[in-house]
Amino acid sequence: MHIVISEFMDEPAVDALRRDFDVRYEPDLVDRRDELLRAVAAADALIVRNRTRVDADLLAAAPGLKAVGRLGVGLDNIDVPACEARGIAVLPATGANARAVAEYVIAAVLMLLRGAYGSTARVAAGDWPRNALSNGREVNQRVLGIVGYGGIGRLVARLARGLDMRVIAADPMLGADDPAWREGLAQRAELDDLLRTADAVTLHIPLTERTRGLLDAARLAQMKDGAVLVNTARGGIVDEAALADALRGGKLGGAAIDVFDNEPLPGGGPLADAPNLILTPHIAGLTEEANTRVSDMTAQRVAQVLRAP
Repeated sequence: MHIVISEFMDEPAVDALRRDFDVRYEPDLVDRRDELLRAVAAADALIVRNRTRVDADLLAAAPGLKAVGRLGVGLDNIDVPACEARGIAVLPATGANARAVAEYVIAAVLMLLRGAYGSTARVAAGDWPRNALSNGREVNQRVLGIVGYGGIGRLVARLARGLDMRVIAADPMLGADDPAWREGLAQRAELDDLLRTADAVTLHIPLTERTRGLLDAARLAQMKDGAVLVNTARGGIVDEAALADALRGGKLGGAAIDVFDNEPLPGGGPLADAPNLILTPHIAGLTEEANTRVSDMTAQRVAQVLRAP
């Protein structure tokens, strides 16, 4: 059986697949769309990250496809209903990178509330902005608002509680009697109340038609003055132009954005000159340890499907 891997995967996991399957592993195949479509013609399985579009054209080019392994959890680049209609298993690495994302979120909240970590160049040049940077905020007893209370959201809550933060969470998919609330890590809240209350807001929801543009100018205006925002979920959930305006106008105290509506982020966009902003290239879930866990889980799940009678 033949497996095509079109984006980066941990080499030991690739080698494990090679012991039992014919594997074509080219991390840059995602950037050669025509060649990718030719490559999947004989594929029994395809393994991707978030950039490979598993759409109608690709599925039409892959008549023997049995499984799509996703090195991560977001599925917005995969036409899941079309895969289901064909009986193709879609296999995300659920939970494997949760710790990496949760640690990114906590680190970002700490940095944004303290507000002192962008001074390296000034201090190295001989400036001494001690007075300007002496009013940072501690996270102790600050309110963290978590939008989307799944596995990653709950892990963020547990880490935040370890820092003595108060945690509230909004998730329309979880009823008031859901066992998640009985853990006692977070208090259930409605989204609008969460935005008005939280000192820091972190997003952990998928990109859907309902969530696209969820944090638009109106909702950003609802947020507590000086609050900070972290988005490691998906680009498109936050209106980037409205966020830049909220930062420039001083409504928000800062933001850390790891995901964007268009990736790579086009140069010169609205976020280019926004203050108090941390931008990273969709790496919140990528660490040495997470890469190993995600790759191993994906390899195991794909192999299981291909070995099934």
